[in-house]
Amino acid sequence: MSRLFGTDGVRGLANGLLTAELALQLAQAAAVVLGHERNATGNRPRAVVARDPRASGEFLAAAVEAGLSSSGVDVYDAGVLPTPAAAYLVADLDADFGVMISASHNPAPDNGIKFFARGGQKLPDDVEDAIELQLGNEAMRPVGGEVGRIQRFSDAEDRYVVHLLGTLPHRLDGLKVVLDCAHGAASGCSPQVFADAGADVIVIGAEPDGLNINDGIGSTHLGPLKRAVVEHGAHLGIAHDGDADRCLAVDHEGNEVDGDQIMAILALALKASGKLRDDVLVATVMSNLGLKIALREAGISLRETGVGDRYVLEEMRDGGFSLGGEQSGHVIFADYATTGDGVLTGLQLAAQVALTGRPLKELAAVMTKLPQVLINVKGVDRARVKDDAAVAEAVARAEAELGDTGRVLLRPSGTEPVVRVMVEAGDQNTAQEVAERLAQVVRTELALALVAD
Repeated sequence: MSRLFGTDGVRGLANGLLTAELALQLAQAAAVVLGHERNATGNRPRAVVARDPRASGEFLAAAVEAGLSSSGVDVYDAGVLPTPAAAYLVADLDADFGVMISASHNPAPDNGIKFFARGGQKLPDDVEDAIELQLGNEAMRPVGGEVGRIQRFSDAEDRYVVHLLGTLPHRLDGLKVVLDCAHGAASGCSPQVFADAGADVIVIGAEPDGLNINDGIGSTHLGPLKRAVVEHGAHLGIAHDGDADRCLAVDHEGNEVDGDQIMAILALALKASGKLRDDVLVATVMSNLGLKIALREAGISLRETGVGDRYVLEEMRDGGFSLGGEQSGHVIFADYATTGDGVLTGLQLAAQVALTGRPLKELAAVMTKLPQVLINVKGVDRARVKDDAAVAEAVARAEAELGDTGRVLLRPSGTEPVVRVMVEAGDQNTAQEVAERLAQVVRTELALALVAD
């Protein structure tokens, strides 16, 4: 059987893969693995539960809370909040674990269940495997006064907002900011915290109806934000995704500022204030080469990881580093958060505009993005991409041709017969030409054999 947990919890079509029955069973299993087995107080374990505003989140949250409380776990229902808020509240409440019900940037019919361990930390694979294994065991069924209780976590949002405001190096007075909340989990707290920080806030995408999350808006659809920033003459725009663990930005002219540029700005700011631990930024191999060049010129080292914020987090924890993230807008401040936090990132970015008095476009110019071409080669044997001699020879030739002005990355898909060919170069034509040439080699050399009927 395939593994139930994916790269970010259990995710799928609500009432398809992800049913109320599965949600209840996952909660019962987590109650044992994350609650009773790890609780040393002798009291009932405590768990924080939050969700994004998808319609399916209502029944899934009810199923999760039923599974937890029926297994002897006290539940603090935080309602609709961003994923990083749930992680923060687990630590702030000193709860045993947390549950976030969200499918992030996915469309409304999807949903997901993600667990956080004590301290708001993401689960390692072996703990997820233990929960999955526990699904096959009899659930705990306490009775009488031993059953868990469910209570509304009434000040959850206020705690999170106060925490965010406490991270600011500078207030945002005088800044006009457009916020795009993707009709998602940050629709309430993001406008509140930016206004409390002193910004003049224009809000779009903050009217969730359970079905419109990420629908043509948010960090995956920046068009509405770009138009709103220009229309309102704003200093910058901030876009979240459905669960607000991402942040992308738009400058005053409507130009996109991606996660790499955001990390470059924030890394330089932290270095200048002496808060960039060991002068290191952690990012994935998909970050633009322009980021590495900009950091090197500023005396900052780049530590590269595999694709996925969990690998960034692991490297940050292992090395004790303070800043890391992904091109997609997951940015992690280890001093303030245990996971990517789009509201926190947006605040820190806006604070740099206010603190320096320089427009975001000028701050982002510290990094020059090299043209990047990505080609997904389908119908190939992804397992052979690292071992095929002809592919290796083609990659070596391409790297020699590009020299220090570009790079090549071949990455197999984790789930499909696809190899992703990514090439960066000093100009778009060269990047396109080299990528197409490599893609053809991969297509020819790694083609899957057809099986006769």
